[in-house]
Amino acid sequence: MEVDEADRRKHIVDRTVSVTVSDLDTVFDMRLTRDGLRDVSSRAASDPAERAQVRITSTADDLVALAEDRLDFAKAMLSGRVKLEASFSDLMRMRKLL
Repeated sequence: MEVDEADRRKHIVDRTVSVTVSDLDTVFDMRLTRDGLRDVSSRAASDPAERAQVRITSTADDLVALAEDRLDFAKAMLSGRVKLEASFSDLMRMRKLL
């Protein structure tokens, strides 16, 4: 899904993000900025790291389906296929972009 530049600048603030791919035992750490995702790196899920402000957990298949717009994020979250952990204010900002 392509987000209008003005909407992105209005709703996105710098946040640390981690995406845990549960079936691959891998975590992708990154920063979400108004310009997009930056400093993406991967690590084993068992490796310690600083707790990200926004944390997403999914299987590899569901993550690919989300990226290809074959799976709706809100429906995946409500059905338990994707887990999202974030502050209330971050959840409200993200809701406006979904």
